[in-house]
Amino acid sequence: MRRTSYKSSNFVQRYAPWLYAFWKFSRPHTVIGTSLSVLGLYLIVLGSNRQLLPHPSLLIAPLIACLCGNIYIVGLNQLEDIEIDRINKPNLPLASGEFSVWQGRLIVILAGISAIAVAASQSPYLFGMVGLSLAIGTLYSLPPIRLKRFPFWASLCIFTVRGMIVNLGLFLHFNQGFPIPAKVWALTIFILVFTFAIAIFKDMPDTEGDRQYNIRTLTLKLGQRPVFNLSRSVLTGCYLSVVAIAPFLPGVNAPFLILSHLMALATLWLRSYKIDLQDKVEVTRFYQVIWKLFFLEYLIFPAACFLS
Repeated sequence: MRRTSYKSSNFVQRYAPWLYAFWKFSRPHTVIGTSLSVLGLYLIVLGSNRQLLPHPSLLIAPLIACLCGNIYIVGLNQLEDIEIDRINKPNLPLASGEFSVWQGRLIVILAGISAIAVAASQSPYLFGMVGLSLAIGTLYSLPPIRLKRFPFWASLCIFTVRGMIVNLGLFLHFNQGFPIPAKVWALTIFILVFTFAIAIFKDMPDTEGDRQYNIRTLTLKLGQRPVFNLSRSVLTGCYLSVVAIAPFLPGVNAPFLILSHLMALATLWLRSYKIDLQDKVEVTRFYQVIWKLFFLEYLIFPAACFLS
């Protein structure tokens, strides 16, 4: 009943239900993060090399390849987690029945082929980045390996792809090779550690389904409060580290970088101060706040480059 009334309140849901289901299938927060990472690395290269022509067409192929790769990874995960998602995320298209398993498989196959084909047509750096990301995403979800069953390996998969492979691969593609400047390494390490915090936090709202299907997440091993505190501490360390190294990073506006990261850190603590960890809705909302701070980083770093 709630799902029906929610549909009627949205134009796309009402008049283009398949597109809306596909939007949910693609996991919007990951699509936004992927899009901003492509844009952010392009702008960093542009800010470092003002002679580079800022033509929008340079973004199209990498964006298509990365988005198709994103859909492949999150789609494959949903195909393998249908029963779990019926408990944890019942509004996802496969769990709710909006998509059949056959439709999900077709989307995943087409997305994977498209990602590889587009990336291969561009540069070895983009091809390597997309290929490695898809390989790790497959190992993460697909039996018999299914690394998501193990907290350490699950976290390693997520922050390796989001933190290192994507950032370095995109920079090398847009820059057409080495060297990799210190500011890109700083962004990469920040995102790497930040994504670790996302990886350990993301299972907090999903304890019921994970427990039933023996997905041994860190939350089930340690409890919600220790994982919450660990995630927040890791994020705090990320922001304070950037504040500490900003004066020594060439090619960035240090005061802007320091102020913006202190403001983001203050937002994180204000939003986390009175959270009720027993309330799944509150935990999910805070998880989305973490993702919004993740998105913001791909705007802050390019801005600091252009302001230098």
